This record gives sequence, structure tokens and C-alpha cells, in this order.
Amino acid sequence: MKPIIEAQQVSKRYRIGSEQERYLSLRDEIMKKISLAHRRAEAAKQDFWALKEVSFEVHEGEALGLIGSNGAGKSTLLKILSRITPPTEGRITIRGRVASLLEVGTGFHPELTGRENIYLNGAILGMTRREIARKFDDIVAFSEVEKFLDTPVKRYSSGMYVRLAFGVAAHLDPEILLIDEVLAVGDARFQKKCLGKMGEVTRGGRTVLFVSHNLLALRSLCSSAVWLDGGEARMQGPTDDVVSAYIGSGAACCTEQTWDCSDGAPGNEVVRLQRVWVRGDPAGSNGSLPRESGATIGVEYWNLTGATLHTTLHVISEQQVVAFTTGSVHDVRWPETCRTRGLMRSTCHIPASFLNTGVYRVKLLIVQDRSRVILTLDDAVSFEVIESERRDGGYLGTEPGVVRPRLPWTTELVQEGAAAHA
Repeated sequence: MKPIIEAQQVSKRYRIGSEQERYLSLRDEIMKKISLAHRRAEAAKQDFWALKEVSFEVHEGEALGLIGSNGAGKSTLLKILSRITPPTEGRITIRGRVASLLEVGTGFHPELTGRENIYLNGAILGMTRREIARKFDDIVAFSEVEKFLDTPVKRYSSGMYVRLAFGVAAHLDPEILLIDEVLAVGDARFQKKCLGKMGEVTRGGRTVLFVSHNLLALRSLCSSAVWLDGGEARMQGPTDDVVSAYIGSGAACCTEQTWDCSDGAPGNEVVRLQRVWVRGDPAGSNGSLPRESGATIGVEYWNLTGATLHTTLHVISEQQVVAFTTGSVHDVRWPETCRTRGLMRSTCHIPASFLNTGVYRVKLLIVQDRSRVILTLDDAVSFEVIESERRDGGYLGTEPGVVRPRLPWTTELVQEGAAAHA
């Protein structure tokens, strides 16, 4: 049986420094060609290959994960598969109907209502009005936007956009479903709901391509994976093998996330994130932190209403064990600042020689009134703890356990002699 998707030596080139030009007259074109300034501008343009000779196959009913650091080419590849942009070189063969969820609001017309956009998306997928109507109630129930169904989607929040967009993409029976990291916009409950639905989709014989930094979700959902690095396919094969190699390379570490635009930042009407980071004292390369040095995890967020907020961190090992949990309520100054409206910064220091070696990811929660989680970011940052000093005794193996603190010990002579008395 032929694969449902075939990518053969796919490459995508962009020109750095190029821009869309207005239409020119013949005289303008001639003058431009002989212009010294034009020749200098052309010389300044450079080629950038977002993808370079990527090849893979996906069979019907298979779930393929795409992993890689930011800028690796994952989203570019999905845009080519969605026919949003053509490849510069190579060929893509797709044998089925494709539904894409690449960014918030993809395929929606902002002036149309949620109801109208459901029918519009179904028509784009080639479905009849009767087929769409049969799925309509399921889409509305899944997306939880019934109250706003006849409101123009330009007035939707980013979370509402994502819920409706995913509901449409997953329920309108595409043979192939392409999902980018856009699900990170939703809350934890909805992300779990979406992952469950994608599992149903693959078990129903449809094909899923899933881009995510959530390696646990990829491992549970995808049977195979492709690791993109610098636009090239560095490794492909069973998901566990690819993810293990990705983690081992240090490329899985993301030591900082920044959102310059509040509209696209995780959050809601109460709080918006601006920056999350982890730094060692000092930090090594690729997010590697020496075990014998401390580290600091920081969170910057906008308290938009003056609500009582605090941050909680779950530090999780690569075995998916929560190493420890801590929160900003332990700061003695927290009661004075927790209700302040404005940009807040909370930092937490991890002492030296506390965590064992390994890769850790940090789950961030923003809690209101010390009782209700209003924002969750599963993979806020990640880092690797490395052994940078030779241990006493010369043992170089891996110690068991999540934490490995240097605890105070005392040894004293209780009784002198070769043996205890009978």
C-alpha cells in the first residue's frame, strides 16, 4: 500500500532582505537594473534554507511526531504539507483530505460568526452542507463555545479560537490532520481533551502529524517521529528512540521563553506571561547546568486586575517524576506584593548539589487566591543537570534518585578496639 504522505528531498529557501515590491513601469524596471543602489541591495540579500532535503513517509492511520528546537523547520514543513507555501525543491505527495491547525485562527474569517466559520471550513474541506450539519453539534459541544456561536470570531479570545478551530479540524473527517504547537494556547484541561481526541482520530484510521515540545505527549500519541535540526532531518524512527536521542543531545533544553506581544502570550483576562527562564551559576552550553552550582528559575507576568496571584513550579524529571514543587507564597514579602497590578517578577533559587544529573522540565502554574489555578504552562523551560566535578572515590556511574543533596554527616569513634565485647 502506498504511503498517504510522501516527502522526497523537500527543501525550502527564503531570501533574507527581500521584500514585496510594487508594480513598476518598463522604464522603472530598466532604471532599476542599471542602478548602483539596486545592485548593492541585491548583493546584500542572502539565501536561508529553512528546510534542506527532508524525506519521510507516513502511512494511513499512523501518528508522526515532529520534534526539534525553535527554528528547526517544523512549522515550515507543515505549511508545505498544508499547501500554504510550495517547496523550493523536492516533491510532496498527499493522498487524502488535509485539515490543518497551524496557528490561532487558521482558516477563519474574522467577520463571520463561529457558526458560519464551521460551515466555511467544512466547505473548504470539500464536505457537503448535510455532512457538516451531521457533525455540527459534536463540534460545538467539544469546543465549548455554544454561548458565543453567533458572535463574530474576531471577538473571541485566543483560547476560544483554538477550541473552535480544533473542534472543526478534528470532527470534519479529514484523512490527514496537521497540528502545530498551537494547542499550548489552551488550558491544561483542554489540552488533555485534545490529546484524547487525537488518540481517537488515529485509532479510527486517520493520520496525524503532530508538532510539540511536550515530549510526553509525543511519546504517548505518536508511533514514530522525525527530529529536525537546522532544517535537516537528523533522525527518524520509533518515537522512544528519537526522543531519547533528542534529549541526550541537549537540544531538548529550552532555557528561556519570551512573549513580546501580550496578545499571543499564554494567559487570560487576569494574567499574561511575559518571560520564563532558568539560569545556572554559571550556566553551561545547551542549557546544561553544573550540579555543583545553583540555578535560578524566574517568571515575569502581568497582573492585569490586581488579583491575589502567586506562581507555583513543578520540576519534573525525564522519567516524568515530580522532583519537587515550590511556590512564591514562601517569599516573606509575598503578602505585600501579591495584589499589585503591573509586571511582576518571581524568582526561585535551586541550591547547589541538590538535583541529580539528568534532564528536567518545569511546569508553571499561576494560582489565584491560593486556591484556583488560572494558568498552566506544561513546558515552561527545561534544563540538564550535568556532573562537572570528579566525585570522591572516582566513581563515574549514575546514582539513583531524583534529588542528590549533600547532607551533613558526622562519623565518630564510639569504642576503640578490634571487636565488640561478647
